[in-house]
Amino acid sequence: MSEHWLERWRGGRTGWHEAAGNRGLKQHWRAQGRNVLVPLCGKARDLRWLAELGNRVTGVELSPLAAEAFFAEQKLALRRGTRQGFEVYESVELPIRILCGDYFAFTETGFDAHYDRGALVALPPELRPRYARHTLGRLAADALQFVVTVAYDDAIAEGPPFVVREAELTSYWPRLVALDAYDDSDDMPPKFRDAGLTALEERIWTTPS
Repeated sequence: MSEHWLERWRGGRTGWHEAAGNRGLKQHWRAQGRNVLVPLCGKARDLRWLAELGNRVTGVELSPLAAEAFFAEQKLALRRGTRQGFEVYESVELPIRILCGDYFAFTETGFDAHYDRGALVALPPELRPRYARHTLGRLAADALQFVVTVAYDDAIAEGPPFVVREAELTSYWPRLVALDAYDDSDDMPPKFRDAGLTALEERIWTTPS
């Protein structure tokens, strides 16, 4: 699984990336002053958006190419180092750091916010329970969670991104409630269009404030 995603980054096959950031995040996230965990963050523009809003942001990402691309594309100076076996890329100007390595080896705790746009939906069913448990172990008991899922006819197209239905999602994180849903067909991966899919919806879930 890990080698698959590293190869995707090496080959530039990152159709899941949203260059302008996530629409639902910008519309609904209001929290400031949080210590935000962003698993499997890629090179998401959302990291900068969250930091500029006044949060401290920690992304965890498998591929160093993704971390390097984030800082290059955002034109942010960075410091490099190591921490507990992870390569660390840290912004000089903003409270953003990306730790590169295996997320399941990431053991920091106490995060009071969690943003997941492309992690849960990227994982096959057999890995999702482990991912969810590991993430909960990183979070404070009352942490804000903000999770984006996708809904489409998975009889026509096969993920990733995978469909994660409400019953499964809330079995992992019972505090989540539905916040919004909107058509995101214009941003669906090209492989879905090639398979004949015509509609895709993004769904926003969060913990009550």
